[in-house]
Amino acid sequence: MAASSDFDRRWFKQVRDNVHGDIFLDKLVLKFIDTEQFQRLRYLKQLGLTDMVYPGAVHSRFEHSLGVHFLAGEAIEKIAKYQGSELGIDRDDINTVKLAGLLHDVGHGPFSHLFEREFLPVFLNGQTWSHEDMSVKMIDCIVDEHHVEIDPNFLKKVKKMIIASSERVPEKSANEKSFLYDIVANGRTGIDVDKFDYIVRDSRACGLICNFEFQRLMETMRVLDDEICFRAKEYRTIHKLFATRADLHRTVYTHAKVKAIDLMVVDALIKANDNMSIVSKIHDPATFWKLDDSILRMIEVSPDPELQESKDLVQRIRRRDLYQFCNEFSVPKASLDHFKEITSQDIICSQNAGGVSLREEDVAVSNIKIDLTRGRKNPLERVNFYQDFESTEKFPIQDDRVSHLLPTFYQDMIVRVYSKKPELVREVSEAFEIFQVKKYGSKLQLSLKFIDTPQFQRLRDLKQLDLAHFIYPGAGHFRFEHSGEGSLSAMILRQSSSLGRDLLHTKPQRDPAINLEHQKRITPSTPRRFLRRPEGLTKPSTQHGRPSSEVPSGSKAENGDRGPAGKGSHGLAWTNHYLALGNW
Repeated sequence: MAASSDFDRRWFKQVRDNVHGDIFLDKLVLKFIDTEQFQRLRYLKQLGLTDMVYPGAVHSRFEHSLGVHFLAGEAIEKIAKYQGSELGIDRDDINTVKLAGLLHDVGHGPFSHLFEREFLPVFLNGQTWSHEDMSVKMIDCIVDEHHVEIDPNFLKKVKKMIIASSERVPEKSANEKSFLYDIVANGRTGIDVDKFDYIVRDSRACGLICNFEFQRLMETMRVLDDEICFRAKEYRTIHKLFATRADLHRTVYTHAKVKAIDLMVVDALIKANDNMSIVSKIHDPATFWKLDDSILRMIEVSPDPELQESKDLVQRIRRRDLYQFCNEFSVPKASLDHFKEITSQDIICSQNAGGVSLREEDVAVSNIKIDLTRGRKNPLERVNFYQDFESTEKFPIQDDRVSHLLPTFYQDMIVRVYSKKPELVREVSEAFEIFQVKKYGSKLQLSLKFIDTPQFQRLRDLKQLDLAHFIYPGAGHFRFEHSGEGSLSAMILRQSSSLGRDLLHTKPQRDPAINLEHQKRITPSTPRRFLRRPEGLTKPSTQHGRPSSEVPSGSKAENGDRGPAGKGSHGLAWTNHYLALGNW
């Protein structure tokens, strides 16, 4: 916690967090923490059942809440340090932001967002339920039940800060400090300390490298016209925040196996609802706080025969007898405006006549949306910047300045289909193919037919670098994974050509100042390994020992072995090596 004049360790409890280090908790905060409603967060895994795929992802919403409390304090303390007098920030403002950070998830449901987004809609018939609203109710419950002495106006501001992440941004009076509502949960720009904590914490728990440095953003936070702005040079850091979040969604939160388990949990909860009255407990904090991740264990050990179907599904998860992934496709960008979620009914209506008759309960469909926090819009559009610390004006970053960072599209919609029964994988896959042709005119799915053959699987036994692993222990990879990388590179090539952009013949756009500085550092004694190839990532071509200059123009060797610009597998491998070294 940032140093302040009234900080005295005698009045604080010290806890050690594995991400942020020492966190100090004051008496008011402890009055909320030491309640059964808040302690319930210890039994809610931050990432639901992701630990079935990433075994280290067992961290809870309890530690995440402590982390957000800490970062909220750090953020407001830094702003107060430089602009406290100018903005009129007082101790109540600081304590309000910190308490909102602590309690922002106190009303969260079990199994991460699965409970709220996939299970409850089955029963609510269009009605809405959000964990932000339940957090507000839980706060009132804690105050009333545990007789917490707190100023009502102070508490009202805490609750308004928590729901600021939703589309229903609370109205604020004219004399309120609006920037305070952008620290914990920012529904306007998407830049908030909640994301700072979970991106770093989730990455660490899953064993992934996180290159996003939230500390840089927090150091440059500055309030201009009642809005938190950032130094212009940090636009790359902000882009990295959004890109890292999207990468976590692709590789962790929506991992194909994780979604298979999620679908099975939803089915188990639906079948158990009549017996366990799960949905009836979501409106009253007095009953809701008793719902946590242990509900699966309750189903598994229950002797009640009415829970047998749910129990069978839970036991299938334990035995790794999961719903079988059939295939997936990305919805064409031109169809996103009018996209309607695909259902299992859509798939079975496309099955082959005369074959095995599929039923709706044989198929599971997962519609996955991955974006940069603002749907199909550029998330940087709503972020304002300042030039340097003496600046008094804010401005947005123009798209042409950051065009090299921005994707062509800001949102992906992926449709995945699973077979609930292993013996029906072929039939479900065929029905899914027919559906794609009927809906979009062609098959858009991943190509799995070649992979699932003995001839291709044989590549798992062929080392890519032969015996090099005796010298370089990490060089034990196989031609199987190399072929996958080649497929990915080919996909990039196809997409690039379809966009009319000669990606591989165009040098990466870089900041001219960075290139100039790089050139200044190059001297006649600079080792060759630190020099960039002048024409991009190219590899000298040879044919039967001849240098590339002697290879006939248009020959197979020239076209197939000239690095990424060529179409051969060597070029793809060369691309992959450079990507791995971070030199792309």
